[in-house]
Amino acid sequence: MSDLRAVILAAGKGTRMNSELPKVVHRIEGKCLVDYAIDAAYGAGAKEVCLVVGYKSEVVKESISHKDVAFAMQEEQLGTGHAVKCASDFLKEDGETLILFGDTPLITAETLLRLRDYHKKHGNTVTVLSAMIDDPTGYGRIIRDADGRFIKSVEHKDATDAERISHEINSGMYIFDTSELRDALKKITPNNAQGEYYLPDTLTIIKEKGLKVDAFALENPEDITGVNDQVQLAAAAEIIRRRQNA
Repeated sequence: MSDLRAVILAAGKGTRMNSELPKVVHRIEGKCLVDYAIDAAYGAGAKEVCLVVGYKSEVVKESISHKDVAFAMQEEQLGTGHAVKCASDFLKEDGETLILFGDTPLITAETLLRLRDYHKKHGNTVTVLSAMIDDPTGYGRIIRDADGRFIKSVEHKDATDAERISHEINSGMYIFDTSELRDALKKITPNNAQGEYYLPDTLTIIKEKGLKVDAFALENPEDITGVNDQVQLAAAAEIIRRRQNA
């Protein structure tokens, strides 16, 4: 197996939490949200983990239980692509890179191992972790052709009515061949409704080079559920307790 590293995006404030604390340090069962993502990354075989921090970065550094992670600073939040760019110094020349979020405490090492296996087995350059959900409103969509082959990932705001019919969503989690990720990050531009650097734009850049881009669809979307407010925090805590009891 080639060298695996993980970049976890944890720079946002999380205004909907109605809290002065950075979103990723809210706790479930005594552990920060981001600690769950770090655990999953290490469990999937990551040799090193880098947290991209921004809002109250010192609080994040002090709050997490993992003291062996690297940090990259994102001063301004200019999108997911910009966040990963901020970690460019952490990315190696080769191997593979997992991209995860600090506010998805339900992601598991098992799911990430399945993603990695699928990535290798299909000879992909990048594989998106996706899921089918009943109401995909607001989520980026995975668009496939009639044969089920990946065409692109498009943000909800930038999607056509036809594209919004897709119920397969982009979780924002990926595994990349690192050298191609590094190359694609240099080419993304903020030409979109938000004026941000979107990480999914790297998929189009990589695909246009004739390399293989694919999505690995989870049958159960529970693992990719994010926490954006106190209600979702309580729901995630319920699931984690249920898993622990099982």
